Amino acid sequence: MSAKSECGKDLENNTNLFVHKEIQKDERSFLCSKREKNLNVISSLAEHQRNHTGEKPYSCSECGKYLSKKSSLLEHLKIHTGERPFSCPECGNCFRRKSYLVEHQKTHTGEKGFSCSECGKWFSHKSSLVKHQRFHTGQQPFPCLECGKCFRDKSSLVQHQRIHTGEKPFLCSECGKYFNEKSNLVKHQKIHTGQKPFPCPECEKCFNRKAHLDIHLRIHTGEKPFPCPECEKCFNRKAHLDIHLRIHTGEKPFSCTECGKSFTEKSRFVRHLRIHTGEKPI
Repeated sequence: MSAKSECGKDLENNTNLFVHKEIQKDERSFLCSKREKNLNVISSLAEHQRNHTGEKPYSCSECGKYLSKKSSLLEHLKIHTGERPFSCPECGNCFRRKSYLVEHQKTHTGEKGFSCSECGKWFSHKSSLVKHQRFHTGQQPFPCLECGKCFRDKSSLVQHQRIHTGEKPFLCSECGKYFNEKSNLVKHQKIHTGQKPFPCPECEKCFNRKAHLDIHLRIHTGEKPFPCPECEKCFNRKAHLDIHLRIHTGEKPFSCTECGKSFTEKSRFVRHLRIHTGEKPI
């Protein structure tokens, strides 16, 4: 006895009909799951295409910034809310993204899984390796749109752009002075704390910056790494060489507005001004 399925197919008996229906049920489930998957692919494709079109349909209600992905907007909002849900079990540092936490944890484990093929140096982060490799290739893919100067990494470009914009986002809580780089703020804060973490091994004099210690050490070593190209006289500081060069160029950049006399050095100019002001040196 034959049997007919819902799709019109003729089958030999009810047993075959039952098997056929089960196969069709499985096929419908498979096609349904495939459609869901395709819908996800279409959604991902739409997001990807925004990389080409530049479309940014998601706007931040706090600062008005536009983003191309909803997930990017949610991540961005954490900047305003201060939310950092991913905590390091070793030191308690918190992060906005799990990927940031994973990268941070390598500082505790000492893991360095990325090696430079040129010099063999190892790095814990792939991004650090990519930046390092630009030393070998000379690649500088981040140009300044204002002056055309190029940089190896985006953070250096961002710092440089503050020269053009005048932006100084780092505030000293002690005196209210602003700085364009965090490193300059950290150096400045040592003025308030009195911290001088760099001692001279020769005379035990201490400095708040390593650069100042390096300059001071030349007194002990006698090193004078800045030669004059005109007379071959050498100096232990570049600033001293710059002042000396004015002897050869005749440049006198410090001019008295009272009498018009000009000077090669600021210290001599300041001493001269006391003639007009009557100020006595301390």
